[in-house]
Amino acid sequence: MTVASRRLASRLKYGAILLAVLASGLVLTASTQTWFTLHLTAASGHAGTLTVVGSDAAPAIAALSLAGVAFGGALALAGRVLRYVLALLGLVLAAGVIGSTASAMADPVGTGITVVSKATGIAGDSSVRSIVAHADASAWPALALAGGIALAVVALGVAATGHLWPVASRRYGTTEQASAREDATPRDADRPEDDPESAADARARARDAAIDDWDELSRGDDPTDDDRTADDSADQDDTDRGRRGPLS
Repeated sequence: MTVASRRLASRLKYGAILLAVLASGLVLTASTQTWFTLHLTAASGHAGTLTVVGSDAAPAIAALSLAGVAFGGALALAGRVLRYVLALLGLVLAAGVIGSTASAMADPVGTGITVVSKATGIAGDSSVRSIVAHADASAWPALALAGGIALAVVALGVAATGHLWPVASRRYGTTEQASAREDATPRDADRPEDDPESAADARARARDAAIDDWDELSRGDDPTDDDRTADDSADQDDTDRGRRGPLS
């Protein structure tokens, strides 16, 4: 997979996650808003208007929208096989939102029967309908429907492109792109940390210098004295050459 294709796959993944969360958030917000305004007849003795909120018109969409938010979050961590399972779940959630919203939009008066009964004390489907002159719909049912459609698009997109998405590492929390970038980065052979012998010599010098400083402090000498430090460095170089042995 090239760098361009990896970037595209990453954008598809995070775009799907973002769209799923936003669509679910839109549906959840719509469930708390006024969907329909019912106008009662004057002949019924209960003239006036009653409002029907989304949670009354379509009670299921609030729970479905919360499940949609969880669906978006799960996509961020899911592996390749689990993505297809989540895609199927997303389609079920979207179908529930679309079906509930479309049913409410098709029969605004029917969605407000409970509200009218509580306000007027009149029970029965036909009795309630007889005192409702007409119903006005707001934009929120259409927005909830759009959210459900967007959630369905996300689910279909996951099913179609999920196999291209990068997989998050469980141990380090990184993606395949990070590993690829690390593999593609050339190592500098001149760096001291890449040379085990140089690193070992540096550690040995630091250890010997620390021991010499303690010895000088024990004798009452100042280890920061420049002349003494220069002499000790020369002695240390002689000691190192003695350890390495004569050059062949």
